[in-house]
Amino acid sequence: MDVRARLSYLDMARQLRMYTVKAGEMDEFVSEWGEHILPLRLQSGFRVTGPWVIDETNQFVWILEHDGDFAVADARYYSSPERRAVDPDPIRHLEKNEHWMLREPERR
Repeated sequence: MDVRARLSYLDMARQLRMYTVKAGEMDEFVSEWGEHILPLRLQSGFRVTGPWVIDETNQFVWILEHDGDFAVADARYYSSPERRAVDPDPIRHLEKNEHWMLREPERR
């Protein structure tokens, strides 16, 4: 990876998202997420790594990435007419919705 590509990669904002899905609803959630949420996130300028499913804990995990101000882009995504039009909203399948911003460790 060249230096410019590495610097661009380091400047990227990343968020780990972990959802606990209601028992028996994982397949429906994954289908709706893939049909509605993923395409809208990509159209809104985000990149997605994953997703993964943890069967033992009924969790759905993915990483959301964006160049620039993540909070502004995320707010714009949620307030967009396209996102508000998603009905029924896949969030109804979730028991718990957690997310954390990620950072590269400092190198010494």
